[in-house]
Amino acid sequence: MTRAVLSIGSNLGDRLAHLQSVVDALGTDVVGVSPVYQTAPWGPVPQADFLNAVVVAEGGEPREWLAVAHRLEQSAERMRAERWGPRTLDVDVISCRQGVDLEFSVEILSDDADLTLPHPRAYQRAFVLVPWLAIEPDAVLTVDGQVRPVADLLARLEPVERDGVRRTDDALTGPVS
Repeated sequence: MTRAVLSIGSNLGDRLAHLQSVVDALGTDVVGVSPVYQTAPWGPVPQADFLNAVVVAEGGEPREWLAVAHRLEQSAERMRAERWGPRTLDVDVISCRQGVDLEFSVEILSDDADLTLPHPRAYQRAFVLVPWLAIEPDAVLTVDGQVRPVADLLARLEPVERDGVRRTDDALTGPVS
Protein backbone atom coordinates (compact mmCIF):
# COMPACT_ATOMS: atom_id res chain seq x y z
CA MET A 1 0.00 0.00 0.00
CA THR A 2 1.22 3.50 -0.77
CA ARG A 3 0.55 6.93 0.63
CA ALA A 4 0.16 9.46 -2.18
CA VAL A 5 0.30 13.24 -2.10
CA LEU A 6 -1.90 14.68 -4.83
CA SER A 7 -1.92 18.35 -5.80
CA ILE A 8 -5.26 19.46 -7.22
CA GLY A 9 -6.12 22.71 -8.97
CA SER A 10 -8.81 24.33 -11.06
CA ASN A 11 -9.30 27.69 -12.77
CA LEU A 12 -12.26 27.01 -15.07
CA GLY A 13 -15.93 26.52 -14.27
CA ASP A 14 -17.00 25.74 -10.70
CA ARG A 15 -13.46 25.54 -9.36
CA LEU A 16 -14.41 24.41 -5.87
CA ALA A 17 -16.75 21.72 -7.19
CA HIS A 18 -13.98 20.37 -9.41
CA LEU A 19 -11.66 20.09 -6.40
CA GLN A 20 -14.40 18.49 -4.30
CA SER A 21 -14.98 15.91 -7.05
CA VAL A 22 -11.48 14.56 -6.39
CA VAL A 23 -12.08 14.14 -2.67
CA ASP A 24 -15.46 12.54 -3.35
CA ALA A 25 -14.04 10.12 -5.92
CA LEU A 26 -11.21 9.03 -3.61
CA GLY A 27 -13.71 8.42 -0.80
CA THR A 28 -12.36 6.46 2.13
CA ASP A 29 -8.83 6.40 0.66
CA VAL A 30 -8.51 10.06 1.73
CA VAL A 31 -6.54 10.55 4.94
CA GLY A 32 -6.05 14.31 4.73
CA VAL A 33 -7.32 17.34 2.84
CA SER A 34 -5.66 20.73 2.99
CA PRO A 35 -7.41 24.06 3.17
CA VAL A 36 -8.19 25.65 -0.21
CA TYR A 37 -5.84 28.34 -1.53
CA GLN A 38 -6.13 30.83 -4.38
CA THR A 39 -3.04 31.32 -6.50
CA ALA A 40 -2.00 33.15 -9.63
CA PRO A 41 -1.43 30.86 -12.62
CA TRP A 42 2.05 29.39 -13.05
CA GLY A 43 3.59 29.76 -16.48
CA PRO A 44 3.38 32.13 -19.45
CA VAL A 45 -0.31 31.79 -20.40
CA PRO A 46 -2.64 34.63 -19.25
CA GLN A 47 -5.63 33.15 -17.38
CA ALA A 48 -7.77 33.29 -14.24
CA ASP A 49 -6.48 32.44 -10.76
CA PHE A 50 -6.52 28.86 -9.56
CA LEU A 51 -8.00 27.24 -6.51
CA ASN A 52 -5.50 24.70 -5.19
CA ALA A 53 -5.38 22.07 -2.47
CA VAL A 54 -3.50 18.94 -1.54
CA VAL A 55 -5.05 15.56 -0.81
CA VAL A 56 -3.21 12.75 0.95
CA ALA A 57 -4.61 9.31 0.22
CA GLU A 58 -3.69 5.70 0.86
CA GLY A 59 -4.21 2.84 -1.51
CA GLY A 60 -2.76 1.46 -4.69
CA GLU A 61 0.58 1.65 -6.42
CA PRO A 62 2.04 4.79 -8.04
CA ARG A 63 0.84 3.94 -11.57
CA GLU A 64 -2.65 3.42 -10.17
CA TRP A 65 -2.53 6.93 -8.66
CA LEU A 66 -1.54 8.30 -12.07
CA ALA A 67 -4.42 6.45 -13.72
CA VAL A 68 -6.81 7.82 -11.09
CA ALA A 69 -5.49 11.35 -11.71
CA HIS A 70 -6.08 11.04 -15.46
CA ARG A 71 -9.54 9.55 -14.96
CA LEU A 72 -10.55 12.41 -12.63
CA GLU A 73 -9.26 15.01 -15.11
CA GLN A 74 -11.23 13.33 -17.91
CA SER A 75 -14.37 13.30 -15.76
CA ALA A 76 -13.98 17.07 -15.36
CA GLU A 77 -13.64 17.34 -19.17
CA ARG A 78 -10.10 18.65 -18.98
CA MET A 79 -8.66 19.59 -22.34
CA ARG A 80 -4.88 19.37 -22.81
CA ALA A 81 -4.70 21.93 -25.61
CA GLU A 82 -2.00 24.21 -24.23
CA ARG A 83 0.85 23.58 -21.77
CA TRP A 84 0.26 25.55 -18.58
CA GLY A 85 -3.08 26.66 -20.00
CA PRO A 86 -6.36 26.99 -18.13
CA ARG A 87 -7.99 23.79 -16.94
CA THR A 88 -11.11 22.54 -15.26
CA LEU A 89 -9.04 20.16 -13.16
CA ASP A 90 -5.38 19.36 -12.75
CA VAL A 91 -4.39 16.39 -10.58
CA ASP A 92 -0.67 15.81 -10.10
CA VAL A 93 0.93 12.92 -8.25
CA ILE A 94 3.54 14.74 -6.17
CA SER A 95 4.96 11.95 -4.06
CA CYS A 96 4.28 8.33 -3.18
CA ARG A 97 5.61 6.56 -0.14
CA GLN A 98 5.71 2.82 0.46
CA GLY A 99 3.95 2.27 3.79
CA VAL A 100 1.45 4.52 5.46
CA ASP A 101 3.37 5.54 8.59
CA LEU A 102 5.00 8.79 7.51
CA GLU A 103 7.94 8.39 9.89
CA PHE A 104 8.87 4.89 8.71
CA SER A 105 7.75 4.98 5.09
CA VAL A 106 10.11 5.14 2.12
CA GLU A 107 9.63 7.54 -0.77
CA ILE A 108 9.23 5.84 -4.13
CA LEU A 109 11.54 7.26 -6.79
CA SER A 110 10.83 6.88 -10.51
CA ASP A 111 12.47 8.29 -13.65
CA ASP A 112 9.87 6.72 -15.92
CA ALA A 113 8.78 8.88 -18.85
CA ASP A 114 5.11 8.50 -17.86
CA LEU A 115 5.53 8.96 -14.11
CA THR A 116 8.42 10.83 -12.55
CA LEU A 117 8.45 10.62 -8.75
CA PRO A 118 8.64 12.75 -6.88
CA HIS A 119 7.08 15.34 -9.20
CA PRO A 120 10.09 17.05 -10.79
CA ARG A 121 8.94 20.63 -10.16
CA ALA A 122 6.95 20.30 -6.93
CA TYR A 123 9.76 21.75 -4.83
CA GLN A 124 9.56 24.97 -6.90
CA ARG A 125 5.84 25.54 -6.43
CA ALA A 126 4.46 27.22 -3.36
CA PHE A 127 0.93 26.27 -4.45
CA VAL A 128 1.94 22.66 -3.77
CA LEU A 129 4.15 23.14 -0.71
CA VAL A 130 1.91 25.49 1.32
CA PRO A 131 -1.20 23.26 1.24
CA TRP A 132 0.92 20.13 1.81
CA LEU A 133 2.48 21.61 4.94
CA ALA A 134 -0.98 22.55 6.22
CA ILE A 135 -1.83 18.84 6.57
CA GLU A 136 1.63 17.28 6.98
CA PRO A 137 3.89 19.79 8.80
CA ASP A 138 6.75 17.25 8.92
CA ALA A 139 6.54 16.33 5.22
CA VAL A 140 9.75 15.57 3.35
CA LEU A 141 10.53 15.39 -0.34
CA THR A 142 13.51 14.03 -2.24
CA VAL A 143 15.16 16.72 -4.35
CA ASP A 144 18.36 16.05 -6.30
CA GLY A 145 18.82 12.78 -4.40
CA GLN A 146 18.53 14.35 -0.96
CA VAL A 147 15.59 14.09 1.43
CA ARG A 148 14.60 17.62 2.43
CA PRO A 149 11.92 18.98 4.75
CA VAL A 150 9.15 20.55 2.69
CA ALA A 151 9.21 23.53 5.10
CA ASP A 152 12.85 24.19 4.09
CA LEU A 153 11.98 23.93 0.40
CA LEU A 154 9.20 26.47 0.87
CA ALA A 155 11.49 28.83 2.79
CA ARG A 156 13.91 28.84 -0.16
CA LEU A 157 11.29 30.15 -2.58
CA GLU A 158 11.04 33.84 -3.35
CA PRO A 159 8.74 35.74 -0.95
CA VAL A 160 6.51 36.79 -3.84
CA GLU A 161 5.99 33.11 -4.71
CA ARG A 162 5.08 32.18 -1.11
CA ASP A 163 2.89 35.27 -0.62
CA GLY A 164 0.96 34.48 -3.79
CA VAL A 165 -0.64 31.45 -2.12
CA ARG A 166 -3.64 32.91 -0.30
CA ARG A 167 -5.86 30.78 1.94
CA THR A 168 -9.56 31.09 1.14
CA ASP A 169 -12.63 30.57 3.32
CA ASP A 170 -13.62 27.64 1.09
CA ALA A 171 -13.24 24.10 2.40
CA LEU A 172 -13.30 20.63 0.92
CA THR A 173 -15.11 17.96 2.88
CA GLY A 174 -13.60 14.52 3.34
CA PRO A 175 -15.40 11.21 3.67
CA VAL A 176 -17.81 10.77 6.55
CA SER A 177 -16.73 7.99 8.91
